[in-house]
Amino acid sequence: MLNSGSKIGSYEVVALIGAGGMGEVYRARDTRLSRDVALKVLPAIFATHPERMARFEREAKMLASLNHPNIAAIYGLEESGPIRALVMELVEGPTLAERIRSGPVPVDETLTIAKQVADAVEYAHDHNVIHRDLKPANVKVTAEGVVKVLDFGLAKALLDEPSAADFANAPTLSVAPTEPGVILGTAAYMSPEQARGKTVDKRTDIWAFGAVLYELLTGRPAFRGETFSDTIAAVLEREPDWTALPQKTPPLIERLLRRCLEKDIKRRLHAAADVRIEVEDALHPASPAAPVAPIPFALNRRAAMVFASVALVAIALAAVAITMYVRRAPESAPATRLSLSSPGQVQPQIAPAVSPDGRRVAFVSTDASGRWMLWIRELDSQEPRPLAGTEDARHPFWSPDGRSLGFWARGGLKRVDATGGAVLTLTETATTWGATWSRNGVILFQPRLGELAAVPAAGGSVTPVIEGNIPRWPQFLPDGQHFLFLDTDNQGSPGLYVGSLESKQTTRLMAATLAGAYAPPGWLLFVRDDNLMAQPFDAERLELTGEPALVAEGLWWVASGNHASFSASETGVLAYVNAALLDTQLVWFDRGGRPLGAIGPPARISGELPQLSPDGKRVAIARGPFGADEDIWTYELPAGSSSRLTFNPGSDRLPVWSADGRRIIFQSGTRPTRLMFKDLDPIGPERTSADLAPVAVLADWSPDGQHVIYSVPGPRGFAHLWVLPLSGDRKPWPLVQADSNIVQAQFSPNGRWVAYTSSESGKDEVYVVSFPAPSVKRQLSSDGGVEPRWRRDGSELFYVSSDRNMTAVPILSQTTLQTGPPKTLFRVRIVAHGSQGTGLYTLYDVAPDGQRFLMNVPPDDPGPPFTVVLNWPAGLKK
Repeated sequence: MLNSGSKIGSYEVVALIGAGGMGEVYRARDTRLSRDVALKVLPAIFATHPERMARFEREAKMLASLNHPNIAAIYGLEESGPIRALVMELVEGPTLAERIRSGPVPVDETLTIAKQVADAVEYAHDHNVIHRDLKPANVKVTAEGVVKVLDFGLAKALLDEPSAADFANAPTLSVAPTEPGVILGTAAYMSPEQARGKTVDKRTDIWAFGAVLYELLTGRPAFRGETFSDTIAAVLEREPDWTALPQKTPPLIERLLRRCLEKDIKRRLHAAADVRIEVEDALHPASPAAPVAPIPFALNRRAAMVFASVALVAIALAAVAITMYVRRAPESAPATRLSLSSPGQVQPQIAPAVSPDGRRVAFVSTDASGRWMLWIRELDSQEPRPLAGTEDARHPFWSPDGRSLGFWARGGLKRVDATGGAVLTLTETATTWGATWSRNGVILFQPRLGELAAVPAAGGSVTPVIEGNIPRWPQFLPDGQHFLFLDTDNQGSPGLYVGSLESKQTTRLMAATLAGAYAPPGWLLFVRDDNLMAQPFDAERLELTGEPALVAEGLWWVASGNHASFSASETGVLAYVNAALLDTQLVWFDRGGRPLGAIGPPARISGELPQLSPDGKRVAIARGPFGADEDIWTYELPAGSSSRLTFNPGSDRLPVWSADGRRIIFQSGTRPTRLMFKDLDPIGPERTSADLAPVAVLADWSPDGQHVIYSVPGPRGFAHLWVLPLSGDRKPWPLVQADSNIVQAQFSPNGRWVAYTSSESGKDEVYVVSFPAPSVKRQLSSDGGVEPRWRRDGSELFYVSSDRNMTAVPILSQTTLQTGPPKTLFRVRIVAHGSQGTGLYTLYDVAPDGQRFLMNVPPDDPGPPFTVVLNWPAGLKK
C-alpha cells in the first residue's frame, strides 16, 4: 500500500480510495495540470508479468479512446520503479452499491440512472469494447446526478489466465474472455455463458445491465446464494423473484428485465441501443393520442395529423396483407402495394434491401439524434429497429441465408448480424458502388475504379475478378458464380453485362445507363425513365427472352451514380424508393432556424447546391433528373421568377458565380466533364473552357477569376482537390491529397484560403488551407463537420456539424486566419451524407450579410419514402 505523499511520475498520492481484485485505487494530485485523479495501482502479479503488461498496454490504449459523458475516462499509464498505475478520471459520489444499501431506489430515479448506464454501454459497444464486469460497485452517481460507469474493459485488459488467487478473491473473478473454459466477472452479475466459462460477447453486458436494474428496483440482487457456488447455481438454474419488483414498475421495464435476464443467449436482447430505447420509452411514455407510426421528415401540424391517421390504417392493412401473403403461395396472390415510412430522413440513393425471404427490408435512415444508421423493418411489424454500430452506413445488402447484412461505413466494407451484435470490417475501400453476397460465401465489390474483386464473407484477402472501364453495381445470379454488373464499352456506351468468378470474359446483355437486378424465378429488372421494367431472363443460358413489361412507375434513380433504388426478394417481394423524394424546395431560414419563406414550388432539385449571386439578388441551381438531363436555372430574388440558362443535352450542373456576378461557370456532361462559361449581362452563348478529369466535381471559382478548384478520385478512389488555372499553360495541379476523401472546397473572399471537408481523421471535418501554396493548414471543426461556406465579407465561416447544427466560426483576421470559438446557430432540416465515399452536399448557401441561409429542403409533407409490392409479377403490365 502507498503512503500519502508518495510519487508516481507527476502524480502525488493523497489517500487510498479502495482496493479490489484488480488493484488498489488512490486519490492523487496531478502536479502538472493541477487536478485530482484516480490512480489504479496494478497488483504485482500483473505489473511484473511482461506478457500481461504488454497486453494490458495494448488494451488500455483502446480504452483511453472512449470519450463519453457517462464513462469514467482513462488518461494514461504511469510507472515508477516496479509500480504500474492507470491514471483515470476521479469521480466523486457514491457507487450504486452504496446507494442500494439504503434500500430500493425509487422507480423514476432508477430509470434516469439506467438510461445513462445504457447510453454508456451502447457507446462502448459501438466502439467494440465490452465491460465484462458491470455491477453496482462499478457505477457512480455524482452530486449533479451524472452517472459514471467505471472500469470499462479493464477486466479484459488486466486478466488473461486463471489462477487460484483469482478465484479466492471472488466475487471478482479472473481471466481470459477470449478463450473458452475460463470465467471472468462478478458472480452475482455473471451471464450464464460467462459462468460456464464460454466465450462472451456484448450480450453478457446486457445480462449484467438487467441484474443491476433489478437490484436498483428491489434493493437486492437478482441472483444470490450463501456461497460462490450457490450464486453461480442461481444464475444458471433459477429465475429472479419477479414479485419483488415495485408495483410502480412500468410494464415496459418488467418486459425489458425479462429480456435482459434471458438465460438463452439467442433470445436475450442483442443490442444496448434497444435497451436504451426501452428505458427512454418508459421514462417518457407516449401520449395515447400520439401516432404510433414514425413520420419521415419534419411535417407541419396539420400534415402530421393527416399522415398519422393514414399511417395507422396503412400499418394495420400492411400487417394483414403481409400475414396473408406469407401464408399462401405467391402465385395465387394478387400484387399488393404498401407504403413504408422511415424513422427519420432517408437518403434516396441508399436503396432499400429486401431480405431473401421477403419478410424484412433494410435501409438507412437518421435516428432521433440525426445519426445515419442501418435499420431493419419486419414487414409485419409497426416499427423498424436500428442496428447498433452501423453509424454512417450505406447501401446494405443481405447474405443469401438472410442472417447477416453487408454495408459500407467510414471507409470500410462491413457486415453485421441481422439480429445485432459486433460489426466486422471485411476490408477497407473508398468506393461504394454496390456489392453482392454469393451462396458460396464470397462478396463481390468494387475495391477501386476499374475493377471488381472478391473478398470472403468472413473477411480475408481481396482477389481481383475482372477489370473494365468502370464496372459497378454487381449482383450474383443463382449459381453463385455468374453475376450481373454495369459497365461502359470502349466508346463510353453504358450497358448491363454478365461476368463470372472463373473467367475474365464478360458478355453485354443490353444497353442501360442504370444498374439492373435479377429477380427470381427468371426476370431481369431495369429502369427506363422513372419506370421499373421486367424482362424474362434465362439465368442458366444467360440470355434475355420475351418483351419488357412495366412493373412500377415513379421510381427514384440517379444518373450520375448509375443507380436506381429498388430491391427484389426470391419470394416476389419488391421494395423501391418513391420518385417524389426527388422534389425539394428552396427555403430561407434566419440565424435561429426560423423559416422565412420559399422560392418557387417544389421541383426536381434534390441533389443540387443553391448558389447565391455575390449581391444576393439571384440564385442559380440545376433542375431536372439528378445527373441525367439537368439544366441551369436562375431565380430573381425576392420575387422568385425563374429563367432557364442552359439547353445542352445531358447534364449541366454545379453553377458557380464570378466575383462580379456577370458570369456563371458550370459543369457539363460526363466522361469527360466539361467546364463551361455563360455570360449573364447580357446573356450570351455558352463557351467551353476546358475538359476536367472524368468523374470530376466542380467546387468553386477564385475571386480573381484565375483558378477553378474541383475534386476528382485519386488512384485508390479517394477524392482529392485539384486546381485548374484559367490562363497560362492551363495545366491542373493538386492542392490537397491524402488517403481520404477531400471535397466541398470553397475559396475565401480574399482568395488566400480554401476551406474544404476531409475524412482524414476517420470522420468528416472542416479544414482550411492556404492558397496557392498549401503551406498552412487548420482544422476548424472539432467533432465533425461538412460543407464550409464563407460569409461574403470573410468575417465568418459556416459549416454543418455532425449533429446537424449550423455552426458559425468568427474569422478575426483573414490575413492570418485567426478564429474565434464556434457558435451553434440552429439545427438544419436536411443533411446529406458527408464526403466519405459519396461526395454529396449539405444543400445551402449564405446571404452576403450572413443573416439568412437559403437551403434546399424537402417539402413539408413528402409522403412515405418506400413502396413495397407483394407478388409483384402478378401486376406486370405489357
